[in-house]
Amino acid sequence: MASDDGQTISQHFGRARGYVVLTLENGHAEKRESRDKLGHADFGGQYHHGRQHGVGLEEEHRHSMMFAPITDCEVCVVGGMGIGAYENLRSLGIRPIVTDMQLIDEAVKAFVEGRLENHAERIHG
Repeated sequence: MASDDGQTISQHFGRARGYVVLTLENGHAEKRESRDKLGHADFGGQYHHGRQHGVGLEEEHRHSMMFAPITDCEVCVVGGMGIGAYENLRSLGIRPIVTDMQLIDEAVKAFVEGRLENHAERIHG
C-alpha cells in the first residue's frame, strides 16, 4: 500500500513517500514492513506527464523505478493514481486497487473479506 505515514493510504501514488507491505496468511497480516519509494519529487522537477497523465516512455521508466521495491507483491492499494502508473503496475503483474478507504488496517480487513472495491473513477488521466 502506498503510504506517507505507515497508517493511512496515500491519496496520490506519485507523491507517496513509501510502501507498507503486508504478508497475509490465513486472513491475517503475519508480517508488516515499510519500504522506501521514489516519487515525483525525486526526479528533480523532471517528471513530465504525456498526453495522458503519466503516459510515455520516460514516465514508464520512472514508474518502473517507483515500483522496484514492490515487484514481489501481488496487489498495490492506493487512494488515487494516474492511468499510466495504473497500467504499468498491471503490466508487471501487480493488481492495482484504487480505494476510497483511508486507513491501511481497514483496507486490509476489507481485502481479506473480499469487499475492497477498485474505484476506477479515482484514476486520473
